[in-house]
Amino acid sequence: MLMHIHVIAHNLPAPTSRCTTRPVTDSVVLLPTYNERENLEAIVAAIMGAQPDFDILVIDDNSPDGTGQLADELASAHPQVSCLHRRGKEGLGRAYLAAYRHVLDSPKNYGFVIQMDADFSHPPRFLGDLVDACKTGSDVAIGSRWVPGGSVENWSPLRIAVSRGGSLYARTVLGIGVRDLTAGFVCYRRHVLETLALDRVAATGYGFQIEMKYRASRRGFRLREVPIVFPDRTRGQSKMSPAIMLEALTLVWKLRLRPL
Repeated sequence: MLMHIHVIAHNLPAPTSRCTTRPVTDSVVLLPTYNERENLEAIVAAIMGAQPDFDILVIDDNSPDGTGQLADELASAHPQVSCLHRRGKEGLGRAYLAAYRHVLDSPKNYGFVIQMDADFSHPPRFLGDLVDACKTGSDVAIGSRWVPGGSVENWSPLRIAVSRGGSLYARTVLGIGVRDLTAGFVCYRRHVLETLALDRVAATGYGFQIEMKYRASRRGFRLREVPIVFPDRTRGQSKMSPAIMLEALTLVWKLRLRPL
């Protein structure tokens, strides 16, 4: 049985293209990509295998390796797949904000919006658990590595220490109980994204994950951590950099000290 931790709160550029129109579903998976051509077809197939009724939106930041062209081909072949082409790389946060606006404007009226990485570090088999958590009382379901039942695979002790220490630092400064604040495998109920002031979200890198959870918590939404297994990517290169880590470390104090 899955174990969950509940946390109760204390208190962009417009898309440039849309590939296709499809039948109605209540859930959409957002896949931001930049140079993920070698992973994209396999992750799309895995998502469709795990959740055949979910739609998939690929958000490509004009990848030079042809990821965007492959996304177009997948959209032509599969009615549940569509793609959002952006002019260039502006950071993970900008890509997700563009995707949120895109799906909120969609006539399909999605009830659940799931975000995940395209490199298989977020296994598609957990998609159903995240949506189920939102269907049974939570507003935000977080695929968590650091709650009982969650784990990582093929990580070095140093990487584990940095990740766990970063989350501890952030949640201590921000005063919220989410153990995996940097987690990127997240399901939002539609109302959360409609309610948050998305135009005020400032983070562009991985600090975006922290900021979105903090804003949702401060607005009184119910956050739940759902345990997942998080393997290291086996293909492609990580987008993490020292600059992105520094942004996340300084962001928490900006969030704590400035009004939301």
